[in-house]
Amino acid sequence: MRTFDYSKLGEMNYDREILSLVSQIHEHKGRQELFLSQRPEDLERLIEIAKIQSTEASNEIEGIRTTNTRLKQLCAEKTAPRNRNEKEILGYRDVLNLIHESFEFIPLRSNYILQLHRDLYKYTGETFGGSFKNCQNYISATDSSGNSVVLFTPLAPYETPSAIEELCNSFNTAIDNNTVDPLILIPVFVHDFLCIHPFNDGNGRMSRLLTTLLLYRTGYVVGRYISLESKIAKNKNLYYDALQECQKGWYENKEDPVPFIKYMLGIILAAYRDFEDRIELVSEKLSAYDTVRKAVYRKIGKFTKNDIMEYCPALSKASIENSLRKLVEEGVLVRHGEARASYYTRKDAE
Repeated sequence: MRTFDYSKLGEMNYDREILSLVSQIHEHKGRQELFLSQRPEDLERLIEIAKIQSTEASNEIEGIRTTNTRLKQLCAEKTAPRNRNEKEILGYRDVLNLIHESFEFIPLRSNYILQLHRDLYKYTGETFGGSFKNCQNYISATDSSGNSVVLFTPLAPYETPSAIEELCNSFNTAIDNNTVDPLILIPVFVHDFLCIHPFNDGNGRMSRLLTTLLLYRTGYVVGRYISLESKIAKNKNLYYDALQECQKGWYENKEDPVPFIKYMLGIILAAYRDFEDRIELVSEKLSAYDTVRKAVYRKIGKFTKNDIMEYCPALSKASIENSLRKLVEEGVLVRHGEARASYYTRKDAE
């Protein structure tokens, strides 16, 4: 029978890769705290962009979409939802905002998780929002022939409430006793949460919201400025592969959590690195052209106008477009494709 005892994580021997990732994240965390104390006025635009990207990416992973214009209007509370997708996007926006603003007052408890799930669905009219699942669900994939294949069978509905209670208690005990680094503990919690799959719907989005919540509550606030969900969406296949690999032996308490730990640590470290890059560009007093030029020289391979807009949050869309056009004319960049399908590469890469 599956049990949850996170005290054992502190007894495990972790390889050099995990220890190196944890060490690097700790270093970046210290530097971020210095940035936050010295240049808080430079960060508001980063927060705004990260919220929009997180809302878009986490829903996109589940196939929930709207247009970029509608997304920005919804996130800015300038319009009402028009359809089911937009109602779900609005719910995610509200829960994410709540976590951003009040994470220290949202403890990891079963009843709080249910309330967050309720708010995720508050615009849809669905009755299952805020309740644990009432029917067996499955984690499935589609094979090359288009057939649905069951990859993993989560806990049964009758087992779910007590499992979530035990999961939260074990996590909180490990945090209170300082028996294991939160950077190790949080990915294991998230993986266990997904293996339980406690809701009829919304499990993936809830897992990503809980990731943000737990990172904030343990002092890792990089997701406030750089979207973790966006990075997961860009590596979605690796995300699912790591989850699936860790499911082997889960019911017998014999699973190996290392693949998902490494995946999540890689995502968190990438976010911290992006934060330092972007805060440097935000804080430097450069012209729009020089800011964009500096940004493109930090990119390798293909990149889009939107990628540069992420790196240069203080610049307007028109300023970035004009700068990219000038860089193409000067032979610094090469533009490929047309309209929305266009992308850029650096000329010195040819």
